[in-house]
Amino acid sequence: MARVTILGAGAMGSALATPLRANGHQVALWGTWFDDHFLAELADGGPHPGTKVALAEGTEVFTSDRIADALAGSDAVIVAVASGGVLEVSRLAAAHLAHRPTLGLVSKGFHQRADGSIALMPEAVREAIEDSGAVVVAIGGPCKANEVAAGRFTATAFASTDGGQAAGRLADVMRTPDYRPNVSDDEAGLEVCAPLKNVYAIALGFADGLEQSTGEPWHNLKSAIFAKASQEMGLVAEALGGRVETAFGLPGVGDLEVTGLSGRNKVYGARIGAGESAPEALERMREAGQTVEGVAASGLAETLVTTQLQSIADRLTLLAAIRAVLDGAADPLTVIRQAL
Repeated sequence: MARVTILGAGAMGSALATPLRANGHQVALWGTWFDDHFLAELADGGPHPGTKVALAEGTEVFTSDRIADALAGSDAVIVAVASGGVLEVSRLAAAHLAHRPTLGLVSKGFHQRADGSIALMPEAVREAIEDSGAVVVAIGGPCKANEVAAGRFTATAFASTDGGQAAGRLADVMRTPDYRPNVSDDEAGLEVCAPLKNVYAIALGFADGLEQSTGEPWHNLKSAIFAKASQEMGLVAEALGGRVETAFGLPGVGDLEVTGLSGRNKVYGARIGAGESAPEALERMREAGQTVEGVAASGLAETLVTTQLQSIADRLTLLAAIRAVLDGAADPLTVIRQAL
């Protein structure tokens, strides 16, 4: 039996307690200062506000002022906070760790360094905790938090740069008949797909919005977008040291499929396809308290391409088209069609 600390009591952090507790492990769930307001209810068996599912029985809950207690004796630590808080929480946790436990990273995104360069999240974490040799297990793939929390079947992807050894160890801790990690050594490929799928899901949603506004299906367009998005994720993955095939597995097409079916990025794209301008659609989402991760990711991806991946820039036409639409292109359909 292992002791696993999950940092971040949001939807995904709380959901991961389900497979861990199913395997009989001790689970400490630490909430950030953004989570404190619902932790007491969660600890008392109430449903999580994000998943609508109660926390797995036996999970210990720790408020934001008790991170040292939550981390005490941990064999593995999984960071599952929002992307914007990953580095701050990682630094905070590092100060309370007397040893180097297995470090899992659910949070995804591109990170822009102070010098303007773009890093993938595991490398940014290593820099933040000042441990270049830290082995990080990147966790990605098609994984909706409410389904994981409810114990429904989920196939996901774990990757680490040590030949997948750390990923394999953490996978063994978490694997159940219904939570099935696939192990890989392609950290870069997984980490590229994770934020890019949010960008491309906006375009998939755009096709759904066209159907809403015209009353006619745009399935052929959506399929073309899906295929082109998959190709471009593979190109970026390879350019950053990953493997093309990762984009055609769970981290890429698998995650793109589930993100394009539902979620905030898809909804945002559908609003644009139905006739709202990109700024109007984003404002409506913000009014509803919804963050569209793909918007920020598209800007960072654009910076990455123009500064570090110039050699493949002319092949990333859909990525450029989505950015143009978000910047206010007058005819989004034409811009996207021309990119395919």
